[in-house]
Amino acid sequence: ENARRDKTGRFCLYEARMSEELLCFVQIGQALRQALEQHQFELYYQPQIDLGSGRVVGAEALIRWNRPGHGLVVPGHFIGAAEESGLIRPIGRWVLHEACRQATSWRAAGWTGLKVAVNLSAIQFRHASIRWDVFDALEVSGLPAESLELELTESLLLADGEELSTTLQQWKAAGIQLAIDDFGTGYSSLSYLKRLAVDKIKIDRSFVSNLLEDDQDRCIVKAILQMAQSLHVSTVAEGIE
Repeated sequence: ENARRDKTGRFCLYEARMSEELLCFVQIGQALRQALEQHQFELYYQPQIDLGSGRVVGAEALIRWNRPGHGLVVPGHFIGAAEESGLIRPIGRWVLHEACRQATSWRAAGWTGLKVAVNLSAIQFRHASIRWDVFDALEVSGLPAESLELELTESLLLADGEELSTTLQQWKAAGIQLAIDDFGTGYSSLSYLKRLAVDKIKIDRSFVSNLLEDDQDRCIVKAILQMAQSLHVSTVAEGIE
C-alpha cells in the first residue's frame, strides 16, 4: 500500500517477520495497559554510595515489570513499547509517585539524608504535564524537593527550547536536583553544564567497567572527574557494582 501511494518511483519490500514484530508490539502494548491496571510494576532501588565514607547517600529507582508467565522483565524489554504507545506518561507518573512515597518512608525511619533518583526519558519529558507531574508527586508524598533527583539525558538537555528551560528552572528553584545520565556517550557540547547548572553527572559504565585494563577509559574518567570538581558538580560512577 505504501509503495502504491508513493509517487517518487520507490518501492517497499515486505517480510513475514514484519507482521510478527507488529503483532508482538501490539501484544506488549495491551499487556502494559493491564500491568498498570493490575499493579504489576515494581520499583527496585540501587544504592548510591560515597566511596570516601562508605555511606549510602541516595538510591536510584529502577522499574521492573512482574509480568505473569514471564517473570521479572527489565526496562529494556518494554520501555520502547511504552514510549511508542504513549503509555510512558502514566507509567512514568507511577514511578515518580512510588519513588517519592518510598523516600518519604525512609525519612520517617530516620534516613533523612537520602536522595531518591528517578530517570526521565526524552519522550516522557515532551509531555506538557511533566512539570506538574513532578510537583504533584512531591506534594502527595510530602517529600522535600531537595530529596528528589531527576536524571536526564544529554540529548534532552541540549534541546535548547524555552519550555525546556522554564521547566528546568522551576525544578531547580524548588530545590530539585538535576543529574545527567550516561554522561560522555551523547553530544560533545558541554555548554549545557554552565547554562542549566546541573548538580550531578553520571559517568557511563562503558568508561568505568574497564578502568583497570584500558588506559583510554582511565584518561577519560580522570578528565571527567577533574572537570566536575572544577565546576563543583558531584559525580556518580556507573557499573562498579
